[in-house]
Amino acid sequence: MTFLQPWMLAALPLVGLPLIIHLINQRRYQTVPWGGMMFLRAARALSSGYSRLRHWLIMLLRMLAVAAVILAIGRPLSRGWLALAGGARPDTAVVVLDRSPSMQARAAATPETKLATGCGQLAASLATLAPQRCLLVAADDTLVEIPPATLADAAATAPLAASADIPAMLRAAYDHIREHAAGTAEIWICSDCRSNDWSLEAGGWAGLRDAFAKVPQQVRFQLIAFDEPPAGNLAVRLTATRLETRGDERELLVNIVVTRPEGAGRATVPITFEIGGATTSLDLELAGHETVLANHSLPLGRGAEPRGWGRVSIPADTCQADNEFYFVYGEPPPRVSLVVAEEAATGHVLELAASIPPSKELSARADRPSREGLATAAWDEAAVLAWQGPLPSGRDAELVERFVSRGGQAIFFPPEAADATVFAGLAWGDWTTHPQPVHPEQWRSDEDLLANTLSGGALPVGELEVRRSCRLTGEHVPLAALPDGVPLVARVPDGRGIFFCATLPRPGDSTLASEGIVLYALLQRALERGLEPLAAARQEAAGPTAVALLAPGAGLRWERLVGPPEAVSTVAGLQAGVYAAAGRLVAVNRSAVEDAAGSAPPERIDALFRGLAYMRVEGLAGRGDSLVQEIWRAFLIAMLLALVGEGLLSLPRRRSSSPATVLEAAA
Repeated sequence: MTFLQPWMLAALPLVGLPLIIHLINQRRYQTVPWGGMMFLRAARALSSGYSRLRHWLIMLLRMLAVAAVILAIGRPLSRGWLALAGGARPDTAVVVLDRSPSMQARAAATPETKLATGCGQLAASLATLAPQRCLLVAADDTLVEIPPATLADAAATAPLAASADIPAMLRAAYDHIREHAAGTAEIWICSDCRSNDWSLEAGGWAGLRDAFAKVPQQVRFQLIAFDEPPAGNLAVRLTATRLETRGDERELLVNIVVTRPEGAGRATVPITFEIGGATTSLDLELAGHETVLANHSLPLGRGAEPRGWGRVSIPADTCQADNEFYFVYGEPPPRVSLVVAEEAATGHVLELAASIPPSKELSARADRPSREGLATAAWDEAAVLAWQGPLPSGRDAELVERFVSRGGQAIFFPPEAADATVFAGLAWGDWTTHPQPVHPEQWRSDEDLLANTLSGGALPVGELEVRRSCRLTGEHVPLAALPDGVPLVARVPDGRGIFFCATLPRPGDSTLASEGIVLYALLQRALERGLEPLAAARQEAAGPTAVALLAPGAGLRWERLVGPPEAVSTVAGLQAGVYAAAGRLVAVNRSAVEDAAGSAPPERIDALFRGLAYMRVEGLAGRGDSLVQEIWRAFLIAMLLALVGEGLLSLPRRRSSSPATVLEAAA
């Protein structure tokens, strides 16, 4: 229990005052033996047990009355479900607010979202607690001071299109508490506990928990968990656009994905497309968890501009944030690849797979510069680097790093001989020859280069035969693994476009060349990613990458053309919409994982705070009860009840005036 005036608890020893008064009164009388009273003493002994119990009850009620008065003056707080939380009013309160798209879901019976409900509860609770300082972790992980009463209306708590990074926000809170907060601190977390926002698999949770446990001041954690999934929610997403020109006519081919909860029956949803002020609609029949509309044609008309933007939307439901998706389109840049290979046959296979475009309307080429001529290669035009041989070092490594930093994708294949060169924290080891061909046992089919196709079908990764594989050392994220967890395809853990394939497309090593669909998909998907920073029109997921892209610089000043009307943030890259600058268009939307991730199990979230002062509250959109309430009235009522009980027990017993009754009792 928390008290707004905890100094009043120093008066709690006064609870023993009735007992002290009783003991003092006991010493005022002396006992004198008198034979005439022996029969009365014997009669009284029969009822002494009840009398002693009544006296102790009176004493207890008097002590309870005194304790209730002291506690009431201390202004106790009840935290609803947090009633077991201990300690006084915090000196510093830090608010960690999940403002991701999923927090804009609402219950069916109320228009208030989870985010709005959480902000209202936080504002009411912190206004009651009245900490000396109230800080909010902003979108850029900095802490800003904010009055508790304005939490529900501040621009700093407006919804975002970017996913939340709860570990990073808690790390920012820890840094501030360690450096600036001298007294007690409370961290209030408001989130719907989605697994992508909490990064449960990240390795930094243990270190973060230990760091909070070692701070000298007391830190308490309060989690308001809105983890109830929205009922019947649909999400629409555009996954690809392709502009085709036939004479003076242009049309746009789009791929649409509509996601809904598992187990839902067949239904039909209207989909609306808006391009250049013109609106078209179609009815899409939904079946299963995910429905794909591939290569839907949107005629642009004669003489249409080769560049533009649009929006696809579905009717409003329980989460408005995933009911629309912005897109841009334009003529694609040439698909240029760089192939560097020490082994001629491998280089030829890689060149062939990279130079065949997925559509005849696209142009593609693969350049094969030598190691000595890398400085003069077409780095500014290339989207993918396919590298087979010893890893780059020195000047070559600088060229590749610069290429990857601006958005290019690099796929490395092992050299024929073991090499100790380290690049991006990884290195090739020794070759292993498998007596019998082995097949990949697991691979990431939900995302990255080996994800399922747009129709939902899986790539035939499991059909590959690997006869020789090269060991990969260093920290990496496996995308496909052979038996015993040996990585076949991996990427660097920092999210950059650097990939490693642990075998070669040669008959003696694997069937990557003969079963060419996997190798082709690997290179073409990397090409699609590498082309994004080169295109005049590109899609970006809201978050740090989009913020860096749209930051003022290089003479560009980005203007927001369209976006949700309720968006108030001025930070480009965190809000959905279409941005334009110098003839370039960028569409920013929620990330794909927002439509796929689910809520983390409560026990996994609770385990992250094991050993810390932590309490969890189950929140519900639309139920805006304050989490902290003063309950001094309850203690005053308890005092009155104790005094009434003490008065009733103190009433004198009715005495009989008949001598016969006394003699009978004595007998």
